[in-house]
Amino acid sequence: MVIGGRIRRGLAGIAVALLFAAGAAQAAVTATVDRDRIEANESFTLKITVDSTSGDTPDLSVLDDDFEIGQTSQLSEAHIVNGQVTRSMSWSIVLSPRRAGVLTVPPVPVGADRSNPLTITVSEPAYKPPGEADVFVTTEVDFEETWVQAQVLYRIKIYRAVATRQPALREPTFSGAEVLVEPASDERNYEAVLNGRSYNVVEYAFAIFPQESGEISISPAKFEARVLRDGRITGRKVFESESHVIRVNPIPPPPADYSDAAWLPARDLVLRDNWSREPDALKVGEPISRDITVSALGQLQTQIPVLQPPVVDGLNIYPDKPALDRRLESDGIRGIRTDQYAMIGVEAGDRELPKVELPWFDIDEHEWKVASLPPRTLTVLPTPGSAPTPPVAEAPVEATPAPPAEAAPPQIVYSDFWKNVSLLLAGIWVVTLLAWWWSSRPRRNEREPAPVPLHKRQARHLKAARDAAQSGDAAGVRRALLEWADLEWPDRPPRSVGDLASRVEEPLAGELRRLSRASYGRAGDTWDGPALAKALRTITAASAGTAKADGDPLPPLMPG
Repeated sequence: MVIGGRIRRGLAGIAVALLFAAGAAQAAVTATVDRDRIEANESFTLKITVDSTSGDTPDLSVLDDDFEIGQTSQLSEAHIVNGQVTRSMSWSIVLSPRRAGVLTVPPVPVGADRSNPLTITVSEPAYKPPGEADVFVTTEVDFEETWVQAQVLYRIKIYRAVATRQPALREPTFSGAEVLVEPASDERNYEAVLNGRSYNVVEYAFAIFPQESGEISISPAKFEARVLRDGRITGRKVFESESHVIRVNPIPPPPADYSDAAWLPARDLVLRDNWSREPDALKVGEPISRDITVSALGQLQTQIPVLQPPVVDGLNIYPDKPALDRRLESDGIRGIRTDQYAMIGVEAGDRELPKVELPWFDIDEHEWKVASLPPRTLTVLPTPGSAPTPPVAEAPVEATPAPPAEAAPPQIVYSDFWKNVSLLLAGIWVVTLLAWWWSSRPRRNEREPAPVPLHKRQARHLKAARDAAQSGDAAGVRRALLEWADLEWPDRPPRSVGDLASRVEEPLAGELRRLSRASYGRAGDTWDGPALAKALRTITAASAGTAKADGDPLPPLMPG
């Protein structure tokens, strides 16, 4: 008995060890970068995330061949979803390329696991500092000639080799042809080395969509700040970038084979579909759904045309409301449109859906292209229990002798069985149509959900800001506070945390200025997350005459 107990305990220990090993094997390691297109003198940030807290650290020696390793920071996170606690560890590593070209960030080992490889495109430096300038501003556009409604990516970079105070960015103006301007990236901070001198760079990217042909003139972007040099601060100085002129061509004619094609300019387009289940065995009356997604790089989701459903005999197709979304990538905005179609087979047999084609204009290669999905055959099966109507055979006609006069006439017996079956099936079909109509009709008496009160939305943003401050997440603090400020001052929302600091009283104003200096000042400035979280529990608006404090960060640019 004792031996048996020891064996059972040993087996239990082995099982527990196997479970732990299986859990460790499932620990996923992912790698991401904040930018995948950089210049040879710039840095980027590699983030490695492990969905467990095993205690292992990344082996960064695999990066030495192509990259110089800079500052590294570590963050531990815990998430609670439905009572389940999940933990993760992440490392942020600043990397500088050793050469230009297409470089590969190799898989980074973390314990027994490895991250995914990444590709970085490194180009030669496009700008040189004007002399020994401490501060200068550059702007660039990816196209100087384009078409109506085609995206032009506009970037602003502010280089600072010294600390600045009270920074402000004047919005450039657009004249000439009408344009629509959309943010194409979050604010980015990184380091660059020019002529052996280190600069802190703040970058903004915007997508410009011309609405008519002609020319677009973009005025210089202007950066104002007081410069801190040799322990003394100067008066306000203005630094200007260059101006740009963009030529906008009219919409070219569609290809001859697609004379009614909608105008859709993009840098890349992907067309794909997804079925709720395989359509190879669809029964009569059973629904199935098909999602068709169009993903266009360099285009807004509202510009992507709708794909009209085909008309197929024996198949009813009902379009649903489309889903619109966008994603920010290194080459601009990727618009995404997903159309959903419900299909119901009403007759058994093979039903063929025709090919789906979408013409679009490639703005990189200056030519029309066609994205397509192949035709698809749906097999519609009869419902169980239903039998095909048997064919009626014609009886052969034979000559028969006339019956004798005294014979009784033959009796003909009629059966109502098939008539009753037909009436029953017709009644079921009518009831089905009425039920479908009743379920799909608009509900006029349903009440719209009551909007969330303003104070609850503000409280939610403030709680998110306090949580981010406690965890040391500076970006999360800025995002939550600016969302709260949009509700507090809807007519003139602040553009930055520094602007918000000028509208509130101490101690919150001082903590916000410390956060601004840590974000945009020289290396070494820090901010106190717990102190900021404590100050956020009481917010008092400043008087209208309160002067703007030093150390404001750059406000986000939103031209147009």
